[in-house]
Amino acid sequence: MNNIRRLLQYVKPYKPLVLGNIAANILMAVFTIVSIPAIIPFLEILFDRSTSFSTSPEWAWNISSMVEYSKFSFSELIKHKGKEYALGSICLIIVIIFLFKNFFRYLSLFFMAPVRNGIVRDIRQQLFSKMMHLPLSYFSNERKGDLMSRITADVQEVEWSILNVLEVIFREPLIIFGCLLVMLYISPPLTVFVFILFLFTALIIGGIGKTLRKKSSVAQDKLGNLVSIIEEGLSGLRIIKGFTAEGYQEAKFKKENDSYRDTLTQLLRRRDLSSPLSEFLGIAVVAVLLWYGGGLVFGGDMAAENFFAFIFAFFNIITPAKSFSKAYYNIQKGLAAVDRIDEIQNANIKIADLPDAVAIQTFEKEIEYRDVSFVYNNGPVNVLKNIQLNISKGKVLALVGPSGSGKTTLADLLPRLYDVTKGQLLIDGKDVRAYTLESLRALFGIVSQEPILFNDTIYNNIAFGIKGVDEAAIIEAARIANAHDFIIEMEHGYQTNIGDRGDKLSGGQRQRITIARAVLKNPPILILDEATSSLDSASEKLVQEALSKLMANRTSIVIAHRLSTIQYADEIIVMQEGEILERGTHLELLEGGGAYKKLVDLQGMH
Repeated sequence: MNNIRRLLQYVKPYKPLVLGNIAANILMAVFTIVSIPAIIPFLEILFDRSTSFSTSPEWAWNISSMVEYSKFSFSELIKHKGKEYALGSICLIIVIIFLFKNFFRYLSLFFMAPVRNGIVRDIRQQLFSKMMHLPLSYFSNERKGDLMSRITADVQEVEWSILNVLEVIFREPLIIFGCLLVMLYISPPLTVFVFILFLFTALIIGGIGKTLRKKSSVAQDKLGNLVSIIEEGLSGLRIIKGFTAEGYQEAKFKKENDSYRDTLTQLLRRRDLSSPLSEFLGIAVVAVLLWYGGGLVFGGDMAAENFFAFIFAFFNIITPAKSFSKAYYNIQKGLAAVDRIDEIQNANIKIADLPDAVAIQTFEKEIEYRDVSFVYNNGPVNVLKNIQLNISKGKVLALVGPSGSGKTTLADLLPRLYDVTKGQLLIDGKDVRAYTLESLRALFGIVSQEPILFNDTIYNNIAFGIKGVDEAAIIEAARIANAHDFIIEMEHGYQTNIGDRGDKLSGGQRQRITIARAVLKNPPILILDEATSSLDSASEKLVQEALSKLMANRTSIVIAHRLSTIQYADEIIVMQEGEILERGTHLELLEGGGAYKKLVDLQGMH
């Protein structure tokens, strides 16, 4: 029941539509039930067993009284209009009953359509929003393809489960209950006999469905792996072709694809067994019922028309019972999908605003690392160890050292992409965790080694995340970033779409777009993470000129392997294995003859 509640929580925002669906389902069930006794007068005429009443029976709100009154009305109709007219009237009534039954059936689906699509939209929106707010450390343990599978295939599975839950809860039980009441009224002993047979069949169907949820979860995990391989294949297509690894990648995909097919085949075989099995068991029950009920008719314990009405009522139970069994299988699949969705929804957002967090408006004095240490995901190895560092406003700090020495991590702590494990990181004398995330991150402009661009226009990539900006400001930002000239030469200028990850641009052009984005943001603090390391000399010169303009009058933290780009920094920090090995200006470190001088000599700088 708790699992059903978990599914139904997604329905709450659509209460009016769901109530409309429930009302339509109830009315459909009512007309389904009413159609059963409506055939009795028809059969009575055929069997010439219509009853004549001398006086009108007394009306009361109970089944016996209503049945007697309808029989009286029908006998009066035969008496005054004849059997053919009465038969035509009954046929018309049956047609009207089924018209209303199917009208309300359509109405229930009409109300459900926006609910189903709305639920899918809401869950996907919630998942995407949650992903946008989860810390970077979460994604280091997850595969992008699996996350994509959860936000697409798993969400779709939940949609079908919720639909089935609503049908099962609000329509089928009413039909089954109403039909059982009619059957009980016609023949209690026969109804008890049928009920025992139904319990037996329900136990068989329930037993088969027990393993479905587990199998469904396995299938959805395999689909996640499959999507991951697709995503990796498309992202790494250049490398795959360069290393002639198409065959390897195809074999990897085929293995996972075959495994998914086998698992899904097992799953579908179990699910598809529900309908034919329930139908066979239903027919078996009907056969036994015909044998047993036929004996009652032959023995004079039951009228033939009542027995046919009983059979009709029983057949009206079979369809909802089959829907019940099918819905049970679908719900099990849906719950497996809900489990995978909930893993994301319930993931802990470790980096969030504190209850008393305040907005920081400007950067006034300095950044201070006070005995800062950091480890990833509570790992055993310190990435940073007891860092003591001050960066005054307007100064340029350069971070150098071998890969893995902690340079990027040191910078990532500032906008709280990660939180310090030990010690304090302060801006203007206040711990960064005391500021709201939005206001804190507004202080920073980040230009990374890998230019992060989106499949959109140049205009929108430069204006990314900035509201209310005008075209003149974007053009000015592009000029400062040495990007305006190549932009206006493109087919649609600033409205040119740059393709997936900016693939239509060269490396230098992509980097200058990201610099223009940082210029437009106009942040007081810059983080430049090896922004020129992947460029050729000509592109590097243009990008370096753009960076120099960007860094003017700003506090800058520059991470660099090419030492020629940081020799004029106010302070250079040499890092090794998470610790500060040396610090000073370019000339001071050269004179010291330590690790920095060795790096300079290796790069042939003079």
